[in-house]
Amino acid sequence: MTDSPVTLITGGGSGIGAATARQLLDLGHRVTVTGRDEGRLERFAAELGRPAELLTLAGDAADHTAVEAWVEATVAAFGRVDAVVANAGVATHDTLADGDPAGWREMVLTNVLGPALLIRAALSELRASRGRIVLVGSVAGFVHTPGNIYGATKWAVTGLAENTRRMVTADGVGVTLIAPGRVETPFWDGMGGLPDGLLLTADQIAGSIVWAIGQPPGVDVNNVIIRPIGQPV
Repeated sequence: MTDSPVTLITGGGSGIGAATARQLLDLGHRVTVTGRDEGRLERFAAELGRPAELLTLAGDAADHTAVEAWVEATVAAFGRVDAVVANAGVATHDTLADGDPAGWREMVLTNVLGPALLIRAALSELRASRGRIVLVGSVAGFVHTPGNIYGATKWAVTGLAENTRRMVTADGVGVTLIAPGRVETPFWDGMGGLPDGLLLTADQIAGSIVWAIGQPPGVDVNNVIIRPIGQPV
């Protein structure tokens, strides 16, 4: 296992991040999973039998010191970093007209600053491994929605992905933006329940992330937008 690929996933204790970690571990990868909730990370590790190939680290994805420490701990445990998945994200489910600004700062920092800090912290390792960066965006980062601040943060992620690609492609580093539509995850908890209609599963989105990470050397898949059938926008 010492030669197996190494991936660091933020926001990996549940939802898409946890599903991605499970699939990578099943493929023989070594995985670091991070998140704010130490108890959730512990339960996730226990559920999987605490494999030696899994490292869980608590902290805030928008904290530069914490993110740097995650990369350092991953290298110390596994020897390198081959891919990072910027998955951590939050939503306030409100608008410019009716929202509470108290929650906007955390959302902007987590959703926009967090991926930037992960790229910054892991860049030297990814250049050395000629690895991959996966940013989990959203259909909301391609489609305008009236007053939607969450969507604005995902538009920023869309831009960050392309700006990053232009910075690192000459170094042999791939960059993929995975932009899901409606997915059945804890994202909807703040809206009182799941929306009507067909939803994608976390495992389906995780499959796309794993696919992006597993692309052959020299192949750089950049933008993947995934909607459930029936989602019109």
